[in-house]
Amino acid sequence: MTTTTHQDLLPTGQSIDEARAEGERAFALDRAHVFHSWSAQEQITPMTILAAEGSYVWDGNGNRLLDFSSQLVNTNIGHQHPTVVAAVQAQAAKLCTIAPQYVNDARSEAARLIAERTPGDLNKVFFTNGGADAVEHAVRMARLHTGRYKVLSRYRSYHGGTDTAINLTGDPRRWPNDRGNSGIVHFNGPFLYRSQFHAADEAQETERALAHLDQLVAMEGPSTIAAIILESVPGTAGIMVPPPGYMAGVREICDRHGIVFIADEVMAGFGRTGKWFAIDHFDVVPDLITFAKGVNSGYVPLGGVAINAEIAATFANRAYPGGLTYSGHPLATAAAVATINAMEEEKIVENAARIGNEILGPGLRELAQRHPSVGDVRGVGVFWAIELVTDRGTKEPLAPYGASSPAMNEVIAACKSAGLLPFANFNRIHAVPPCTATDAEVREGLAILDTALSVADAHTAR
Repeated sequence: MTTTTHQDLLPTGQSIDEARAEGERAFALDRAHVFHSWSAQEQITPMTILAAEGSYVWDGNGNRLLDFSSQLVNTNIGHQHPTVVAAVQAQAAKLCTIAPQYVNDARSEAARLIAERTPGDLNKVFFTNGGADAVEHAVRMARLHTGRYKVLSRYRSYHGGTDTAINLTGDPRRWPNDRGNSGIVHFNGPFLYRSQFHAADEAQETERALAHLDQLVAMEGPSTIAAIILESVPGTAGIMVPPPGYMAGVREICDRHGIVFIADEVMAGFGRTGKWFAIDHFDVVPDLITFAKGVNSGYVPLGGVAINAEIAATFANRAYPGGLTYSGHPLATAAAVATINAMEEEKIVENAARIGNEILGPGLRELAQRHPSVGDVRGVGVFWAIELVTDRGTKEPLAPYGASSPAMNEVIAACKSAGLLPFANFNRIHAVPPCTATDAEVREGLAILDTALSVADAHTAR
């Protein structure tokens, strides 16, 4: 039975019938002309979105769905936050665009606000158009700074869809793009639920994962390695919070060998984990931080690299060989300024931490106790994964690594029909509502997940 909410008017004041007619035209044009990412074009039926507000979106039929995906885990302040919308409108009236070689107040203020929140001395900001661009430039900076080429990245990671970023990526989206000549070496990171190190607990997982990385560095040749890049908390790959001591151990390996430590905060940053940056959970200061998504909730495309003093000094009297036409675009950086100020004033980061500690985390753990299809739940803040299995004993996933399955498709359909827009990847449902989500909204999402997990339970060995 569907529990999606149907209304006569959208939040914009437009009637559902008018919006539906526009949506039908948009869908027809989409199917005729739009080439979708990560998709076999003839095998998809993309959902039409007519409107969005706060934690909700309205589909092409006018049904309201709770956005438990935050789109691509980027609408950290929810949809259509009025302060940010107004800031973009005001900036458009003042100065729509300016080339990156000129100073503009929106860019300067955004850089200041970001630098105030980064750990340590990461006080310079290079702006990009998104997260993949940020990763590309962070790696370029590390290679130029060290004079080395290799970069180490973990399996079960995602760093973006551009050339270097997709080769850094560990998940299966890399496979069709991997030519084996990109200078990237992958390693296994800590993931106790599916440990590659036969660990019995988190302390053992940390010890053995660090020993594995240390040995890999030795075998590859420390003098050849420019950087190690890690998502502070891996996102799309499974929301695997690093166990205590791991990130500090990586920092020590980098320091010992003069390797640049890049923290990828594209998905985990700007409140998602209940702190401004996820790396802050581990009391570690990286050399470079890549960011995007939550910096302005994706209202206008923006990303960047936060740079420490040592690496910035490399380019004090030596030109940095890179740039983008839209680096620090005024509309995007004005949105970032408004977003960061709103997050501060409305205590949105604190809300994300509280929701995770008091409602979302406990609620998911309670679901895990009652549903045999749930092998594991893990996360922090508003950044959680539900690992679905057919057998808890063998940990056989409900969908294979790198693919979906009819069973997973049933679970996703059950979520949508009950009014929840989920984020799904392989055998997992990610519970990633906006950082602004209310207690009631999160409880609503948990109730829908409870129903959907009963569908998954039907596919278990029990």
